[in-house]
Amino acid sequence: MTEAVLSISTMSAEDLPQVLPIEQACYDFPWSEELIRNCLEVGYHALVLRESDEIRAYAFASSAAGESHILNICVDPAHRGQGYAKLLLQQCIATVMVHGAKVMFLEVRESNHKAIALYESTGFVEIGRRDNYYRLKPRNTPGSRKTKKRLATKSREDALVMSRDLTLITSAGDI
Repeated sequence: MTEAVLSISTMSAEDLPQVLPIEQACYDFPWSEELIRNCLEVGYHALVLRESDEIRAYAFASSAAGESHILNICVDPAHRGQGYAKLLLQQCIATVMVHGAKVMFLEVRESNHKAIALYESTGFVEIGRRDNYYRLKPRNTPGSRKTKKRLATKSREDALVMSRDLTLITSAGDI
């Protein structure tokens, strides 16, 4: 039996046929192919995690003027729970540090408890909140008309803003 080999590399336009279905499977409002191509063209840090030759996860980060921002970390739903998001996050941190970033920021849905736990386990702390930041897909919910009306009017979700001071990292083990 052949053991799977994990690797992380820079994303290219040739990776889009594998990246786009993952994006669409993970989000109610996925990034478009055009948006992803634009991210590649403007030089955002774009990484893919492969298991053998198959992309299982990817991430986008930006960095400028000593700051960085995680824009997206996405893991194929069929391959979650294997530590891929953490590996990508650690590589994003290492990548932006090489480009001079001293702090990293991100936003995360307040309902995404697994992602929040991942970020906290890697040294991120909540520094604020963005009210009504994320769109919500309308849900067909059971219940009374009053309950349905209240839930139907909630079309946005708050984001937690988190950051990590990268100047405290002194070795690869700290990432």
